[in-house]
Amino acid sequence: MPQSLHYLKETPSQTAGPYVHIGLAPGAAGFDIYGQELGWDIAGPNAKGERIRVEGVVIDGTGAPVKDVLLEAWQANAAGVYAHPESQGDVEEGFRGWGRVITDFATGLWGFDTVKPGPVAGRSGALMAPHINLWVVARGINVGLNTRLYFSDEQALNAADPVINLVEQEHRRETLIATRQETDTGVVYKFDITLQGDGETVFFDI
Repeated sequence: MPQSLHYLKETPSQTAGPYVHIGLAPGAAGFDIYGQELGWDIAGPNAKGERIRVEGVVIDGTGAPVKDVLLEAWQANAAGVYAHPESQGDVEEGFRGWGRVITDFATGLWGFDTVKPGPVAGRSGALMAPHINLWVVARGINVGLNTRLYFSDEQALNAADPVINLVEQEHRRETLIATRQETDTGVVYKFDITLQGDGETVFFDI
C-alpha cells in the first residue's frame, strides 16, 4: 500500500435526504417520470396464489410514525420460488417478487399488494417459513435496515424457522410477525416496524 494512503481520512457518510423519494419512487412523490413504477404490486397482476395486502407504519423511538421512509420488499412466490435464474424450482413466468414503496407523507402508512409466499428452502436445506424480506431507508438511518415479515397464521412453520430461532429472546421474535386481518376488501397483514426503544423490531446484519 502506498504510504500516502495512510493519511487519507474516511469520507463522511450522509443519511438519505428528502430527495430520495424523487429518485427512487418518483410516482409516489408526485413526479410522473417513469411509465411503470416499481412499487405497489410486488408480485405482479398474474401471479398465482392467495392475494394479500401488507401494510403498517414505521415508528421512531418516541412512538411517532416516521413519514419519509422508503421500503424495498422481495419475496418468493406461492410455491416458495424466487424470481431468480438460480432459484431451486421453476421460476414463475410473470412473477416479479420485488418492489419499492414509500410511506404516506401525511400519515406514515406504507403498504403494498402481493401474493402470500410459500415456504422457502434455505442455504443449508432447512425449510424457512413463508416470509417477506424488507429493507428500510429514511433520514437518520446511516445504513439501510434489513428485517423480515413472517405471518401470524403460520405458527408451526414459524416455530421451526432457522432465522427466527437465531433471535435468542422469544419476546423479540414477535416483532417479526405480521397479524392477519380479514377485511371487506380482502386479507390484510398488519406489520409495524419500530426503529428503537420498547418493542424494537429485530434487524439482521446481512
